[in-house]
Amino acid sequence: MSISTKPIIALTHHVMKTTILVSILAVLCTAARAQDPVKVSPQYYKVLLENDQVRVVEYRLKAGEKEPMHSHSAGVVYVLSGAKIRFSYPDGRTEEKAAATGEAIWREPTTHAVENIGDTEAHVIAIDLKSPGRR
Repeated sequence: MSISTKPIIALTHHVMKTTILVSILAVLCTAARAQDPVKVSPQYYKVLLENDQVRVVEYRLKAGEKEPMHSHSAGVVYVLSGAKIRFSYPDGRTEEKAAATGEAIWREPTTHAVENIGDTEAHVIAIDLKSPGRR
């Protein structure tokens, strides 16, 4: 009686492909986390002040515009002109938020892509706190 090795070989190939895919995704997520938004999307950001403690930026995203994946340190966002925004995260999760004019928002460190899904331009001032490792 002969035992076929085809199912074992197929399973081994599947496990190898899955391992390679997971490794590639881990590298891509790590790379996305390190992306400075001012460098990734300079057309949307204007640095107003930067020192060893904070970076203050003015941010504008017109209705319909999309910003690629990037990262922020913890900080405060002050909304000058409200808009409806869709955030997409590296794990595939998305959420929609409406930011109201005059609202102040605490932001934990995050990595996301941003899309303005409303009818108005998003205009904010963001104050990103710098940790000793991110200067």
